[in-house]
Amino acid sequence: MLHGLPSSSRMYQSLLDRLSDRYRLVAPDYPGFGHSAAPEPGAFAYTFDRIAEVMVRFTEIVSMSRYSLFMQDYGGPVGFRVAIAHPERVQSLIVQNAVAHDTGLGEAWNTRRAFWADRAAHEAALRENLLSLETTRRRHVGGDPNVEQYDPDLWTDEFAFISRPGQADIQTELFYDYRNNVAAYPEWQNWMRKIHPHLLVLWGRYDPSFDKSEPEAYRRDVPDAEIHLLDAGHFALDTAPEEIASLVHDFIQRGRRHRLDFPDAATLHPEQLQKQVEDWGQ
Repeated sequence: MLHGLPSSSRMYQSLLDRLSDRYRLVAPDYPGFGHSAAPEPGAFAYTFDRIAEVMVRFTEIVSMSRYSLFMQDYGGPVGFRVAIAHPERVQSLIVQNAVAHDTGLGEAWNTRRAFWADRAAHEAALRENLLSLETTRRRHVGGDPNVEQYDPDLWTDEFAFISRPGQADIQTELFYDYRNNVAAYPEWQNWMRKIHPHLLVLWGRYDPSFDKSEPEAYRRDVPDAEIHLLDAGHFALDTAPEEIASLVHDFIQRGRRHRLDFPDAATLHPEQLQKQVEDWGQ
C-alpha cells in the first residue's frame, strides 16, 4: 500500500481496519515520510527511482514474493517502477487518484511545470503552491460539497508534518524529480498495454489536482480495467472507506478465481494444491 503526498502509511488506517482480517496488508512509510528516517537531501537522493528501489528491497526483506499494489498519488510513480522492475511479482494493480498520463494533470500543475523548467526562478512559488496550509487542506477537500464529512485533523496533522525542520527541502527536492515521472508516462502506458495487468481504478471525482479524464485513459491502456468514480476527493479513503474496502475485496477475489500460477502449483503436493484451489474460491 503505497502512499501519497504529504501523507504516510497512516492514510491507509481505515482500509487496514477493514481488510486486515482477510489479507496480509503492508503499508510502509517512504524515506523522508511518516516515521521513516528523513536524512538531508545531501545524504539521500530524494528521487522516485531511489524510493522505488527502497520499496523493492523492503518487499524482499519482509518476504513478499508476490503482491498486489495499491497506489495513491505518489504511490503511482513508485508503484509503476516497482511493477516494471519485477512484473513477475505483481498479481494486480489498484490505482486510486494516481496519474500515468500527461492529460491527467490539472491546472494546479502550471506552477509546478514552471518550476521544472526553471527551478531557481520558481522554487518559492512552488513551495507555496505545494506546501501551504491551504493547499494541504484543499488536497483533501477539493471540490467536495460535503465538507463536513472531513476531519480537519487530516490536513492540520499533515501540515504539521511538512512544517518540521528539513521537510520543505526534502519535499521540494522530491517534487523537482516529479518531472521524470511525466517523462516516464509513455513507458508505463506501453507496459500496461503489453502486460494487461489485472487493474482496478478508483477515482475520487472531487480531486483538485488530477483530471477526471484519467480513469478512461487507463481504460485505453487496459480495456478490461475495472473503473469506479467515487463521491470522494483526492484521498478517497477520507470519506469512502467502506465502499473502497468492498470494491478492493471483490476485485482481489475475482483475480484469485481467474489466476492459477502453474509454476508455483507444480511444486505443491496434490493435497496442498487442492487446499490452495479451495482457498482461491474455485
